[in-house]
Amino acid sequence: MNLWLWILIIVIGGYFLGSLHGSKMAQWFSGVNVKEQGSKNSGASNATMVLGWKYGALVAIIDIGKGILAVLLLSYFLNSTSFPNEQIVYLLFLMGAMVVIGHNFPIWMNFDGGKGTASVIGILFAIDWKLGSIGLALFVITSLLSDFILIGVLMLYLVLCSYAIFFTGGYWASVIAIALFLLAIWKHIDNVKRFKMKTEPRLSSVFKKKKVTSSSD
Repeated sequence: MNLWLWILIIVIGGYFLGSLHGSKMAQWFSGVNVKEQGSKNSGASNATMVLGWKYGALVAIIDIGKGILAVLLLSYFLNSTSFPNEQIVYLLFLMGAMVVIGHNFPIWMNFDGGKGTASVIGILFAIDWKLGSIGLALFVITSLLSDFILIGVLMLYLVLCSYAIFFTGGYWASVIAIALFLLAIWKHIDNVKRFKMKTEPRLSSVFKKKKVTSSSD
């Protein structure tokens, strides 16, 4: 199979796998659509603020898991090819990018999905569990110390970009990582504006919110 066919499979497969949202599972169990509550985002942070930490953890596990699954599955199949290491790394980063794009812009949600943070954590773990551990630790620590999830998100992407630029030895991996970083900033632009205006919700406020109940209750 030539390189372009691999790229086509990765683009299509990664996108549709990424478009499978943990928030839909949370909706099935709770009866609450988090896209209509809180920050109206389908990610784990909004699920936590709207439904509580248990549902937030469920969404995070699913969204992290699809990032891990996509990259590990591709890595398994690429090991049987004759592609040089630089191309393999590029294809793995491409798969990760397509999972994030699918998560952020799912066609069945009118291209209005999440922000991709949890999936990036999964991608880092799939690339190297030590890299994932560093990224997750910095994400949690900086979020807790600053009391803003936004700061933790930026640190997570800095880990991804630093690894791509300094450790992969590949040009395209760096381009993809930087593009994902810029996409993350664009997806969080409202958070950035609220942060500058000092109106961005603090992480500590998550634990003070009461769980939203279903309209069918």
